[in-house]
Amino acid sequence: MSNLQASLAMIRQPAVVQYLLRGVVFTLIISLIAVLLGIVLGSVLALLRNYGTRHPVARVFRRISIIYIELFRNTPLLLWIFICLVFCPVPGFLNRKMFGLNSAADVKLLFKAAVALTLFTSSVIAEIIRGGLNSVAEGQFEAGHSQGFNMVQVMLYIVLPQAFRNVIPTLLSQVITTIKDSSYLANVAVIELMARTKTIMSAAGRYNGTGTIHVSDVFVLFGLAAVIYFIINFALSCAVRAMQKRMKRAPVRPQTT
Repeated sequence: MSNLQASLAMIRQPAVVQYLLRGVVFTLIISLIAVLLGIVLGSVLALLRNYGTRHPVARVFRRISIIYIELFRNTPLLLWIFICLVFCPVPGFLNRKMFGLNSAADVKLLFKAAVALTLFTSSVIAEIIRGGLNSVAEGQFEAGHSQGFNMVQVMLYIVLPQAFRNVIPTLLSQVITTIKDSSYLANVAVIELMARTKTIMSAAGRYNGTGTIHVSDVFVLFGLAAVIYFIINFALSCAVRAMQKRMKRAPVRPQTT
């Protein structure tokens, strides 16, 4: 059996496939948490930075949002992963085995990784949403106020829906980036896809049946990981493009009455 055949046989083993698929699941879970919380936190930050100028208290929060956005957006994600690994507190209810992980320590790492990715992602999403807010015509505010809407209602029913619609392509790009950036978490032994690929790689000699790690093992394992990342992100891109086409066929108009 050639080295390449042994490497290919390794990724056909049920135990290896199951181990990697669980890594895919954790990659998606961490990315989903980071994106959802990032959109919520990023929306708040974008609103504060854009419109927090009318009241002294609001101006304080506006300055805080600016500092937050610029600090996290202009520093490396890997830096915040290590900072959260050391300093981020973990809720007590997570101090036990959960989610099929082998130890409470892995659960804590999963939580800290999600926090780091959320902090970083929210700062980028805040600027994306702020761009969407700035793309909404000023007349939309005036139309809302003329119908008796207060500022909160104008934002919820008129401005934010249009802003989010305008930034769908950019937001999709950031979602894909977040999924790919989750691979940085392999540096702190979080058991997501890339970390599990490295774990299999370190024991490839046992799984390929030759007792030795070959160059072909590197190409096969990391090539498989690349294919998995591509399939996830390409499928996501196709789904969003289909959604955009449906939105163009049936445009949603803001209600101002």
